[in-house]
Amino acid sequence: MTDAGLAARLEGLLFFPVTPFDAAGALNLDAYRAHLRAGLDAGPGAVFAACGTGEFHALTPDEYQRCVATAVEVAAGAVPVIAGVGYGTAVAADFARRAEAAGADGLLVLPPYLVKAGQRGLLRHYTALADATGLQLIVYQRDNAILTPETVARLAGDPRIIGLKDGVGDLDLLQRVISAVRTAHPDRPEFRYFNGLPTAELTGPAYRGLGVTLYSSAVFCFVPEIALAFHAALGRDDHATVRRLLDGFYRPLVELRDRGSGYAVSLVKAGVRLRGLDVGEVRAPLAEPEPAHVAELAALIDTGLKLIDPEVTP
Repeated sequence: MTDAGLAARLEGLLFFPVTPFDAAGALNLDAYRAHLRAGLDAGPGAVFAACGTGEFHALTPDEYQRCVATAVEVAAGAVPVIAGVGYGTAVAADFARRAEAAGADGLLVLPPYLVKAGQRGLLRHYTALADATGLQLIVYQRDNAILTPETVARLAGDPRIIGLKDGVGDLDLLQRVISAVRTAHPDRPEFRYFNGLPTAELTGPAYRGLGVTLYSSAVFCFVPEIALAFHAALGRDDHATVRRLLDGFYRPLVELRDRGSGYAVSLVKAGVRLRGLDVGEVRAPLAEPEPAHVAELAALIDTGLKLIDPEVTP
C-alpha cells in the first residue's frame, strides 16, 4: 500500500475494540468477532486492534497475532486494520512482524516499556521499527514518549511514518509540532494527526481548532450511537448537540472514569457487557470497576441515548 493510500483511508471515527476473554481468562475469538462485526456495522473509519483499549500489554505474542488476524478477517478490506506494537525495540519489532504476517495495514507504536528515552533514542526506536516490516507507522506520544517538534519533523520526513497520535493534551506543543512539520515538509500534507486522549470527545472541539479531526473513541466500543451522533455534530458545527452531549454524557463519563485506576480500559469493557456482549473481565494487573461505578455507567448510557436527537442520529 502506498503512503498516500493508507493515510488517506484513515477518515471517520476510529474503532479501538476491546479484547474479549472467557470465564477462565482465555482469549475468546468468537466474542471478538461479534464485537468487531457490531463495530464495523456501525461504520468506523478504521479498526485499531490490540492497542491500549485492547489490552495489548496483557496479550501473549501468539494471542496478539490471532487477534490481529481475526480483525483482518472480519474487516475484510472494508477499512484499514492498524495493530498496536510496543515494549522495547527488539520485542516491538517482533510484534510488528507478527502483525504484518497477520495481514495488518499498519502499526500504532505505543510508548517503549519503562524507560524514559531521549529524543535521539526515540528516533532510533521508531526508525528501527519502520525498518522491521513493510508496514507504515503511526507514532503514539504519551507518558514516557513525548516528542519535540523537531523530532516529529524528522520522523515526518520518513514516508514510512504517516502520523502522530497525541495522548499528551498539550495544545501549545501540538500546534508547534504541526507548524514544524508543515514548515519542514510543505509537500507532505498527508501526514496525519490524531487526538489520542482517553475519552477524546471531551477535547474534540479544542483539537478541531488546530485542524485535528481524527480521534479514537472508546465510547464507540459500547455506545456507537452516541459516539457517531457526537462525531457527526462536531463535523457539521452543530454546537447545540455537541454541548448537550458534552454536558450530559461525556463530562460525567470522564469524571466516572477518573474515579478508578485502569478505568480507561475496564470501564469500557464493562460498557460492552452492559450492552449485551460478554467480553469477559480485564486481565491483571488491571481490575474490574466497582459495582457501584458499573451501575452509574449503566445509568449514564441511558441518559446519553436519550440525549440523541433522533432526527440527526446516524
